[in-house]
Amino acid sequence: MKISRNEQRALHVLALGGRILHERESGPKITSVICVTREGMILSDLDMTIFNKLKRKRLIESRCGSPYHISKRGRLSVRAQPDNQGA
Repeated sequence: MKISRNEQRALHVLALGGRILHERESGPKITSVICVTREGMILSDLDMTIFNKLKRKRLIESRCGSPYHISKRGRLSVRAQPDNQGA
């Protein structure tokens, strides 16, 4: 499965404990998304297009209306990246 650089970046943030907060106006359709890291920072690269691609590929999931997290399939698909937090 081909995963773009922005999709990889979002999956990496989610794998480290981040989440995607979503908003709905009226009805079941999601109108906006915000990717929040474990530390509370906002990932600006995630937009509705990338969110829909991740959702269509079943790399992220939400249960009972909670924020979106990485799925098992997403954890297996994300490529390893060096963690800069210890530097």
